[in-house]
Amino acid sequence: MNRFFVRRMLKAMALRIRLPAKLFLFIFFDKQYLVGRHFDEGLAGYIWAFSAIWQRNILRLAPPMPFPASSRVTISNAKNIDFHPDDINNFQSSGIYLQNFKGRIIIGRGTYIAPNVGIITANHDPENLDIHLEGKSVELGQRCWIGMNAVLLPGVVLGDNTIVGAGSVVTKSFPDGNVIVAGNPARFIRRGSSSTSVTGLLNLN
Repeated sequence: MNRFFVRRMLKAMALRIRLPAKLFLFIFFDKQYLVGRHFDEGLAGYIWAFSAIWQRNILRLAPPMPFPASSRVTISNAKNIDFHPDDINNFQSSGIYLQNFKGRIIIGRGTYIAPNVGIITANHDPENLDIHLEGKSVELGQRCWIGMNAVLLPGVVLGDNTIVGAGSVVTKSFPDGNVIVAGNPARFIRRGSSSTSVTGLLNLN
């Protein structure tokens, strides 16, 4: 049995299980999130979805969400986040913290968020740590890359094709996009382009 035949057989089997699997997933998730490349071009979306059901809906390791998300991802308010279904992969990485109970988080299409990234929309009130200040939405443009352990603070707006270096703390906006920023606080490193890739960060040192 050659590899080509095996590949065709596996693909045929996958196509047969997609429809019943998706009908089952509609019980747990909003239909708008069960589309896109991870569901239509492969099986990753289904694997993430069934894993989320097991972790969040059955074991209750974290609150259920209207879209597939790992229990290792913290999201304050699923209604306050906007993203394209193609980018549901961003909710499978370990340690991502999306604090958005007082502001929206908008993630542009094609953006990648690495593990342990924190996006904050409301800081504590310095005069009373028991309460939070007014929330400010955070917006990421299209095709951005937020490096591991980076933190984005309230009100930050990043334009398209922005790369944020690992471990950076972004305190201000870079709305023009096509830039690489890094540091604490994050500062302009150099201009990128619409074709900037992950190799950009490899040259920061």
